[in-house]
Amino acid sequence: MKSLGPEDSTRSVSGGISRRGFWARSAAWGAAAYAAWAGGSAAAERREIAAAADAAPEVWPVTCRDVMLCRTGKADCWAAMEAFGVDGVESDVTEELNLPNLFEGDISHGLADGDRQAKLREALQKVGRRITALCMHNRFDERPEDELEWCRKTAAAAQAMGIPVIRIDVVPRRLSREEFPPFAADMMKKVTLATAETGVRWAIENHGSTTNDPEFLNSLFAAVGSPNLGLTLDTGNFYWFGHPLSELYGIYETFAPRTFHTHCKSIAYPPEDRDRRRPMGYRYAEFHCPIDRGDIDFGRVLAILRKAGYSHDLCIENEALGGLTPEQAVETVSREVRLLKNLQATITRSGRFSPVARA
Repeated sequence: MKSLGPEDSTRSVSGGISRRGFWARSAAWGAAAYAAWAGGSAAAERREIAAAADAAPEVWPVTCRDVMLCRTGKADCWAAMEAFGVDGVESDVTEELNLPNLFEGDISHGLADGDRQAKLREALQKVGRRITALCMHNRFDERPEDELEWCRKTAAAAQAMGIPVIRIDVVPRRLSREEFPPFAADMMKKVTLATAETGVRWAIENHGSTTNDPEFLNSLFAAVGSPNLGLTLDTGNFYWFGHPLSELYGIYETFAPRTFHTHCKSIAYPPEDRDRRRPMGYRYAEFHCPIDRGDIDFGRVLAILRKAGYSHDLCIENEALGGLTPEQAVETVSREVRLLKNLQATITRSGRFSPVARA
């Protein structure tokens, strides 16, 4: 009889399975069965966790532009925020790093030094509010070096305060439309490089005749190539520019992955004007309105943002408050805030409407 090799040690001479082989095979079968069960159980658990996470999306803060706060008639900006029901504000910032629209009696708020930052931080903590973005009103092509220095200072202050985004204007004021694109690309490269260490992101508002053009925005983002340059998505401005209502959502989808901040705004055009290409600014003074009374479907907007992985604020910009009493202004903006908060509860992380929340 030949001796058995290692590969034959679990078999009898007659070719059947020996006792040793039987127990070895049994152990292997059992391990395989357990692995299959455990793998299936783990997969099912992962699906449940993913479904739960999808159904319980991140809640974005609902804010407003701080220039709207004075419309409440309240004694200070903190009482105005409470009246509106907002979680915080986008704050205008001057070249001296003052925040002129955060009014509080004789107190002036700003970011110019550590002491002022500490006082503002304490005030925000006391009322449970936040500044989610700063807003610069830039004139890059008129004074590029001054603007670059202002951007450096503002980014450093934003980093110190934990403010992640700065809204900026990138529009031609001196240069022609032909001269402006290469200048804008070069300027934004300088800004993003000079402030890269802060981690603060720059959010160009689609505004006016230039940055409401998707072709210009796409070309600019591609030319700069910085992950810190993106968009303040102003929903109403694309509509104001003349894009038909049915085309807006495709534009929002295009730029949602690059959206760092928002201006939630709407217009209520007559039905015959909604889906045609209109002249820029067409009858805006007559038809601009609160977001719950306008043509833009904010449930659809939020779903687009959610699907793209957006993770910042929903900032209301209502330019129709000027003719209202303080009581009417408070009621109007409070209604807009409730709309955005309620809509968030109906949309999952993947941008689907939740049947449970909708029922």
